[in-house]
Amino acid sequence: MATFDVGDGRTLEIDEDGFIQDPTQWDEKVAEALAKTEGVDEMTEEHWKLVRYLNDYYHKYGVAPMIRKLCKETGFKLNKVYQLFPSGPAKGACKVAGLPKPTGCV
Repeated sequence: MATFDVGDGRTLEIDEDGFIQDPTQWDEKVAEALAKTEGVDEMTEEHWKLVRYLNDYYHKYGVAPMIRKLCKETGFKLNKVYQLFPSGPAKGACKVAGLPKPTGCV
């Protein structure tokens, strides 16, 4: 298993795609560091809205939401999600939100 340096003295285990392995270690500092790996240099309020929704949903239901639900609940159209996270909702947004790598269609 690979490791990821958060930049604040912490090192987290990640999988081959860069997803953290222990979602309980996620916090906003981790999100900001992971965002940089996805080409997001600065997290705006729109980024945080999407990331917090994903993180909250995962902790409530134990899975990532379907993309249709994500768009409906956040008010973002799919193209906006891709503007915020160019690698997409599953690879980019879920990774930054501290979720395990989704197995289905997010």
